[in-house]
Amino acid sequence: MTALEPVPDLEALETGRLRAAEPDPGAPGGWRVRPEVKAAILARFRDRTPVEWPVGPLRFRDRAGLPLHELADPSIRVVPGGSSIRAGAFLGHDVVVMPPSFVNVGAWIGAGSMIDSHVLIGSCAQIGERVHLAAGVLIGGVLEPAGARPVIVEDDAFVGAGTALLDGVLVGTGAVIGAGVTLTGTSRIYDLVRGRVLDGTAERPLAVPPGAVVVPGTRAVDGVFGRSHGLGLATAVLVKDRDARTDARVALEDALR
Repeated sequence: MTALEPVPDLEALETGRLRAAEPDPGAPGGWRVRPEVKAAILARFRDRTPVEWPVGPLRFRDRAGLPLHELADPSIRVVPGGSSIRAGAFLGHDVVVMPPSFVNVGAWIGAGSMIDSHVLIGSCAQIGERVHLAAGVLIGGVLEPAGARPVIVEDDAFVGAGTALLDGVLVGTGAVIGAGVTLTGTSRIYDLVRGRVLDGTAERPLAVPPGAVVVPGTRAVDGVFGRSHGLGLATAVLVKDRDARTDARVALEDALR
């Protein structure tokens, strides 16, 4: 790297003073992307100097510019069993990380959130407060292009086991994504409540409405061949808005947080 290339302040990222994306009511989707932060993180990858970090009986090797996170907040629980959190990720007060999980550089996880086992949180993903990411959830990361929106899961959302959120999808406040749903930035959601189709584009990725309950579904394949063989394509279906019954089903005991 040259002296002119930007180098992000990892401490500023880890304390939440600096974010790859931040809430902004005046921006598209209510979020403003900070491309200069992502560009600076990318600059760190250019230093290919290997460094080893001993952690108990284990040894890790990575690039010098991307060390392991040293958690300073004693309220954060990282349960033993093989999780890894890169420097430059923010974890809020009372976050719980179950093993094995991975949190990449630039990610932001709000206070009180539960990161269950086998969860992968990609670079610059934004996870709100009191969010539950159930077992096996994949949150895609994005560094390039620098102006692209990362995956965002807003406050009080629940993301079911085995779900994949990719390519800048935004999950609104309090939304519930059922187990096994895959959403990309250009996916469609068929809203049975309001009789509409929600879709996204590369320029404006899909946004799941606040309080929506989305589950896996199918739709028939068009054409003679598809109909003759009874073929269908997987899709996401908005079946209802969140209510008290939904709250009871996805509630996590306070003792587990």
